[in-house]
Amino acid sequence: MELQGRKMKILQAIIRNYLETGEPVGSRTISKYTDLHLSSATIRNEMSDLEEMGLIKQPHTSAGRIPTDAGYRIYVDNMLQEEKAEVEEMKSVLLEKQDKLETQLKQVAKLLAANTQYASMVTTPSVRQNKIKFIQLSQIDPANVLAVIVLEGNMIRNTMIRVDRELSQEQLLKLNLLLNTNLCGLPVEDITLGLIESIKRSAGIHTEIISDVIDAAAEIVHKEEELQIYTSGANNIFRYPELTDNQKASEIISNFEEKQVLGTLVRNQLSGQEETGVQVYIGNEMSIPSLRDCSVVTATYELGDGMKGTVGIIGPKRMDYDRVVGVLKGIKQQLDDLYKKE
Repeated sequence: MELQGRKMKILQAIIRNYLETGEPVGSRTISKYTDLHLSSATIRNEMSDLEEMGLIKQPHTSAGRIPTDAGYRIYVDNMLQEEKAEVEEMKSVLLEKQDKLETQLKQVAKLLAANTQYASMVTTPSVRQNKIKFIQLSQIDPANVLAVIVLEGNMIRNTMIRVDRELSQEQLLKLNLLLNTNLCGLPVEDITLGLIESIKRSAGIHTEIISDVIDAAAEIVHKEEELQIYTSGANNIFRYPELTDNQKASEIISNFEEKQVLGTLVRNQLSGQEETGVQVYIGNEMSIPSLRDCSVVTATYELGDGMKGTVGIIGPKRMDYDRVVGVLKGIKQQLDDLYKKE
C-alpha cells in the first residue's frame, strides 16, 4: 500500500507522538504536531480514512488513535526508503569529493616542493570532534540488523549485528529513538560507561545491540586516526650540505617513505590545537630525533564540520622562513576557501 501527501504526514505524526508518549493521539495533538496547518475537523476526517484503511485504530471510545501493525509497516518502509536514498546520495557525494580531494592534495604537495625547493607533506583531513549525526537500525533478515552510523563530517559506517530473534518494527523504532535521543550530537569520546549502562537499561533485552552500535562508532574514529599523507620533494634534501650526511639523509628519506614519523608529527601538532595558524618547529623543538637537524613549518587547513588537515614544509634550519610561511599561508587560505564554497 502506498500512502502519499497529508495522509502520510498525519500517520507519521501519530506514530512519532505515540512512540514518545505511549498514549493515544488525538486530532488536536496532530494539529499542533505537524506543519500542515489543517483544522482539527480536517485532521479528524483524514484519521477516519486512515482507520478505514486499517492503519490506525481507536482503543477506546472517545480516545485518540494508535497505529496498527499495518500502519507501522508503511511508516517503517517509507522511513527506510528515505534513509536509504539519503545515505546512498551521501556516499556518492563523499566518494566524488574524496577522489577530487586526493588529486588536489597530491598536486598541493608537488606545488609546495617545487615552489620552495624543500620537502613537503600534505595530510588528508580528519575529524577531530567525532560527533554522531544519526544512527539507523534496519532488520535485514530474522538473524541480522543493519546499523548505519553517520559521524560529523559525513563519515559513514555500515555494520551488521547478529540477533537471536527477529525484532518487531515497534522494537526497532524504539531502539532508533533511544539511540538517537541519547547519542546524536555527542562526541564518541564523551560516551561514558554510565551513559552506556543507562541506554542499556532502557533497551531491556536488546543490550547487545547497543554495545555493537557504540563499538562500531568507536571503530570509525579509530580508522580515521590512520592519516593519509602525501609527500613530494624528498630529493630536495640533498641540496643542503648539512643534511647530506649519509645517516641523516637516509633517516629523513626513510621518514618520507614510511610516513609513520610524519604521522606522529601531525598528530602531535593537531592534538588539543584549536587554532589553525602557521606553526614553526626548529631543531630540538621537535620530539622526533631524526628531524632535529631540520626545521618544519606547518599550517592547519579546515574543511568545516570539524575536519582538519595539515600542510607542511621540511628543510634545513637555514630555510627561507619568510617565503615558506607566506607560501603556506596562501595554500592554507586557498584550501579553506575552496571547501567553504562547496
